[in-house]
Amino acid sequence: MIRKTPLKFIFLCLSVLAYSSTCSTTSTTSHSSGVAKERAGIKGFFIFGSSLVDNGNNNYLQNSVAKADYLPYGIDFPLGPTGRFTNGKNVVDLLGDHLKLPSFIPVFTDPSTKGSKIVHGVNYASAASGILDDTGSLAGQVINLKQQIRNFEKVTLPELEAQVGRRSGGGVLPNYLFIVGTGGNDYSFNYFLSKSNSNVSLQAFTANLTASLSQQLKKLYDLGARKFVLMSVNPIGCSPMAMTMVMTNRPARSNGCVQGLNRAAHLFNTYLKSLIDVSKPLMPGSTFVYVNSYKIIRDIIKNPISKGFKDTSSPCCEVASLSEGGNGVLCKRGGRACAERSSHLFFDGLHPTEAVNIQIASKAYESDLKTEVYPTNIKNLAKSYVSN
Repeated sequence: MIRKTPLKFIFLCLSVLAYSSTCSTTSTTSHSSGVAKERAGIKGFFIFGSSLVDNGNNNYLQNSVAKADYLPYGIDFPLGPTGRFTNGKNVVDLLGDHLKLPSFIPVFTDPSTKGSKIVHGVNYASAASGILDDTGSLAGQVINLKQQIRNFEKVTLPELEAQVGRRSGGGVLPNYLFIVGTGGNDYSFNYFLSKSNSNVSLQAFTANLTASLSQQLKKLYDLGARKFVLMSVNPIGCSPMAMTMVMTNRPARSNGCVQGLNRAAHLFNTYLKSLIDVSKPLMPGSTFVYVNSYKIIRDIIKNPISKGFKDTSSPCCEVASLSEGGNGVLCKRGGRACAERSSHLFFDGLHPTEAVNIQIASKAYESDLKTEVYPTNIKNLAKSYVSN
């Protein structure tokens, strides 16, 4: 039974971090300080979450049905179908472009992701997964957030330390962004589907979800992470999937969107943004950016023409319906894709097109609006100096 938890108590699990810590930099000259700051750029990404940031981890999971390793996925991607749930690049690819990373971030489950390949980061995200351990079970084998972080801790981190020749406490991890994009599946494929949640209020479920996420962020912080990018949950109630999927306790529709799903996403995002303010003073030396992709996408839906879009409700690719044996989310294998992909909001039943990802990544990187990025943008985060 999940109890109702006031917001101010959600992050109690972080209280152990409230210890005295000094984080000072000694510099003999202003020149040496400037050199130190110049070298404090972003070396790469460690990515955790679900399909919106998955680069193909599920390709290597035998019993997973949540895969995008076939056309028309990747129809506009330089390497073709790779497991990205869109027609081209996803948000993390595009952020890598903004930060001029030398290559795409490799996925953890690929056996070749080792040695020098990990020095610019690793992607652990798994489509259909969530914050809660049991989210995504309907899709077969997925890697939940807790296991993703365990994979980073037990496998990648020791190898990264061996590659760079120093411990994380010596300044390795502060040069990486830790991108976390998860939470939507915990509602779409857990809360609104599971009968066990029928007596649990949305507020209580969200409080538990956010408390679980805060514990995982604390774990990453304890391992040495200092720069965090937290992606909001998208307006999942506006997706084509939400219009066709039969759900237990199905919410009412409003303005073309499933109101209950959007209410859940908005509530989670409110808690997620608050997490930054609560966590920062308890995690000395940490910096956060909250990316409000919910608002960015809602703005496109409200004024599509002004944003360069024509279709904000139907999938660009052929999606197999429930009556056809599909799940209302994934493109048909080898199916058709629309010609004007840059004018579509959704590529399949849930995931945005590259055109949308471009807008989210651009605003995440350089927007000055606190309604879109909070408290600052990734460009400023990348410039910020972190001392261990």
